[in-house]
Amino acid sequence: MGPPVLPEELRILYGGDLRFPPPDPGRPYVIANFVSTIDGVVSFAITGKSGGGNISGFDEADRFIMGLLRASADAVIVGTGTLHATATRHLFVAEHVYPKAAALYSRYRREVLNRPAPPLTVIVSRTGRVELKRAVFHTPGVRVLLVTTREGEEFLAASGAGALASTEIRSLEGPHLAPASILELLRGEFGVSLLLHEGGPTLLGDFVAQQSVDELFLTLAPQLAGRSEEPSRPSLMAGVEFLPETAPWLEVVSVKQVRHHLYLRYSARGKRR
Repeated sequence: MGPPVLPEELRILYGGDLRFPPPDPGRPYVIANFVSTIDGVVSFAITGKSGGGNISGFDEADRFIMGLLRASADAVIVGTGTLHATATRHLFVAEHVYPKAAALYSRYRREVLNRPAPPLTVIVSRTGRVELKRAVFHTPGVRVLLVTTREGEEFLAASGAGALASTEIRSLEGPHLAPASILELLRGEFGVSLLLHEGGPTLLGDFVAQQSVDELFLTLAPQLAGRSEEPSRPSLMAGVEFLPETAPWLEVVSVKQVRHHLYLRYSARGKRR
């Protein structure tokens, strides 16, 4: 097994070590992180209350794990729905989501992982309609990659995205941004070995359908949200539907508990009943 990966302070806070297998040739190792109610809702879909914090009850352990995964990753990928559901000042970096452990995250990233810079923020948008005034596009040291279509690239160029010093734009062929193409781009051009997927449900559904998610970290919050209106409150995945013969099965890697919250880690790599 070898020596621990996490420094002692982080290992104590997490309740164990945190290791990931090496990536496959040609694409990063992909981990996803979500929080859900017991009845499977990942967002209340209410303006100003649509983020994961409202689902977790702003649970401290959930935010610590989110920060730890961000500190571990080479890049964090989100869709525009997830981007716009966060506060305009939000940054997809470890210390932003859990400032209490900022120094520990930074030391771990710098001294253990040899990654002094924050993870690359990857934003996927077919249309290119992204709020460019957000802090993520204007914070020194935070690099952003916008992955879009040819049409989206044209829209972003007309919107002035090319003037953003720390933002790069890459367009992929076709109207559907295939996960395999995104992963190939991230691995080949940006050297991403570990990719953290933070959603939303549609983007995660695309990745799962193409067997492009290797692990799922899921915080199960002890509340019930319900569904009654259309469009329905979103669940973990959207836009895909499996049959009993094709539905992916996951294997439990670890289960942690703090008070009434559960923190689950599943492996999905190559597992199918």
